[in-house]
Amino acid sequence: MPVSSRSATLLLTWLAMLAFAGNSLLCRLALATTGIDAGSFTLLRLASGALVLVLLVRGRDGIWPRAGSWAGAAALFVYAAAFSFAYLGLTTATGALCLFGAVQASMIGYGLWQGERLAARQWLGFVCALAGLLVLLLPGVAAPPLANMTLMLLAGVAWGGYSLLGRRAGDATQVTAGNFARAVPLAAALCLLFPPHAALPWAGVVYALASGALASGIGYAIWYTALRDLAAATAATVQLSVPLLAALAGWLFLGEALHLRTLLAAVAIVGGIALVIAGRWR
Repeated sequence: MPVSSRSATLLLTWLAMLAFAGNSLLCRLALATTGIDAGSFTLLRLASGALVLVLLVRGRDGIWPRAGSWAGAAALFVYAAAFSFAYLGLTTATGALCLFGAVQASMIGYGLWQGERLAARQWLGFVCALAGLLVLLLPGVAAPPLANMTLMLLAGVAWGGYSLLGRRAGDATQVTAGNFARAVPLAAALCLLFPPHAALPWAGVVYALASGALASGIGYAIWYTALRDLAAATAATVQLSVPLLAALAGWLFLGEALHLRTLLAAVAIVGGIALVIAGRWR
């Protein structure tokens, strides 16, 4: 690959990682500082993401996206809704770590169920990652609310399921656009069940639209473009940076403290998954 192409791929990759970490920051910013409700945030995020992705597919391929499925849309909706409600009571770092750990654990668990075999080093990594999640869940002064942690675990499992559904679903951008569009009416129904108690704050709306249009819609489009030139091992490994970037963003923009519990969990989760990935792609 020419140097210019490698530089472009590297830039796109890190822009995508910043976008993924930005989803956690924008959600936490909106819910913690503006008073927007989680249901409205979810609807605005999915609707703006759908609009951007549909327009991207239309501009690129000249067609309206028809790919995707209702199963994929349901998994996407469960992820987005649980993600938003979980961040009502979690810090940016804790939420990102829990989400990331649950996504990877669910996908590794699915591989084991399908007959995949892990080497001893990979088993050690898997156990370390699960131990990191357990550290986050244990009671204590710095323990996050269990209900919110459970919701974020659900979000991670849903995103893992969404990723598994999309592995052989065709063009990734078209599939994602179709799933986002199908998820919008599900999010609208959620808002009917949990209507906002007051007028939506403009700052919360801006954060939600940025999360959907920029961090989700454009972020996924950038990631799928970068994936064309990334080896599978590189693509898997670089995503280890997302929870760490989210933790740094929460510290910088929200003044969130990084407790020893969170740091230990981060080392166990990220390091454990790194061992699994390294063994898989050796």
